[in-house]
This record gives sequence, C-alpha cells and structure tokens, in this order.
Amino acid sequence: MEAMPILKAQGLCKSFGAVTAAVDISASIEKDAVVGLIGANGAGKTTFINMITGYLKPSSGTIHFQDRDITPLPPREITRLGVCRSFQIPQLYDSLSVEENILVGLGIVSMANRKSLFSRGPQNGSASAGEAAESIMERFGLLDYRNKPAVVLPGGVRKLLDIAMSMVGKPQIMLLDEPTSGINADQKFGIMDMIMEALRAEGVTVLFVEHDMDIVSRYSGRVLAFYEGRVIADGGPEEVLADREVRQYVIGGENKRSAKRRDSGNA
Repeated sequence: MEAMPILKAQGLCKSFGAVTAAVDISASIEKDAVVGLIGANGAGKTTFINMITGYLKPSSGTIHFQDRDITPLPPREITRLGVCRSFQIPQLYDSLSVEENILVGLGIVSMANRKSLFSRGPQNGSASAGEAAESIMERFGLLDYRNKPAVVLPGGVRKLLDIAMSMVGKPQIMLLDEPTSGINADQKFGIMDMIMEALRAEGVTVLFVEHDMDIVSRYSGRVLAFYEGRVIADGGPEEVLADREVRQYVIGGENKRSAKRRDSGNA
C-alpha cells in the first residue's frame, strides 16, 4: 500500500490582477523527503511556499497536510500544525543577542502550548528554557555567538539563527527560502551541512528554494523546476538538471544572473 504523502498540493493557481503567479501546480511530498525548488526570479517558487504556509491564499486549488485541508487556515494555525518556514531575509530581533532571540522563540512556542523540540525530559520535569536554548545553539553551531546582538552577525550565522528559531516548535515540514543566499562561496557547504544535519536528526521533511545548482544537486533527493508559474520538471536532481527546458529556462537564466552580478562587481 502506497504511503500517504505528508503534503499534497492539487491544482494551485494564483493571480494578482492580470499577473498569473501560479498555474495548476500539483505536487505530493513524501515524509522525510528533501526537495529543491528551482527557477528564475518570478518563476513561482516563493509563491508556492507562500501558499503552503498560508501567507497567500490560492485563487483555486487545495493544499492538504497529513490528509487535512489547510488551504483556508491562517499562517499561525498552519505553523502550529507543524509546517514552518525560514525567510530569504532572516526575521530576527536585531537588538537582542543570539541566546535572547532563541529564548523569545521558545517563549512563543510555550505560550502556544506546544512542547519545544529540544525539551525531551519527562512531562512533569521538561528541560528549562535555558537548557533548551543551550541545546539549540549547540545543534546549530551558535554557542560562540550566544551573547552577540543579531545585528552584528555574519550573513551565514544570521541564516542559522533564523532556521534555529523556526525549529523550536517541532515542525514536521520546513520550507527554506534561499538558505545560502548572502553566504560566501567558501562557507555555503559548511552552513548547509549544519542545517541539513540538524533537520535530518529530527526527521523533518524539507523543501528549499535555491538558485545555486551545486547546492541543489548535492542536497536534494528530488527537484521541482518552475517556469512562468508552472512546474516544468519533477524528478531526481540529475534528471531534472539535465532536462532541456530546465537548462534553457532555469540554468541558463541563472548563468546570466551570475554574469550580471560579476559585471556589476567589476564596474
């Protein structure tokens, strides 16, 4: 008997006036999958994530999480069910330290009456917030930065902190929006290794938007390629990255984007 997908999007469409951002997007995501979402800017990747997490409501179509229709639910309720996300620009309290940011996240989870991801003790004596924050900082390599304000952190560390804060509520699915953007090339694999190790350790299903094809091919078990609001390829990374349309509309577009950045830097 085929296992029920943890997440199923069926026929998602989204329009903003005359602009169509998503056209008949359907995808079933299996538990524990790691799925890369690729496409040029404006292709529909972030629109897809925003619809799953409730920040945008589809014009038509449905989204099911664990066989429950979550299409009409607000973002906060979807998060409480276990579908969490990080953002391309980290959403942090810049004036607070790393440890204080995490403690705030733990406090929000506690107020929502959900057990923290890292509170593994007995029900009548679970770990304190301080112990839980310590575990999170260790898991994400943040101990050396614990007392530093978030505003002064390097880009890669800000990404780690943002994702760590998203994990405090024990998500079942994490949606990462460009987890390596703004990170130096010589740091991107180390940062991504740490992120993926932390997520795998907790059995979290992962969908991540990424423009770096090296990251996509290394960490994805499956890739969805978007173009003009449609999914034009869906399969293993080797298969999708070799697809003719993907090479023309996605990888070719990324090569032009990289060249433009280099030209701007040399101007």
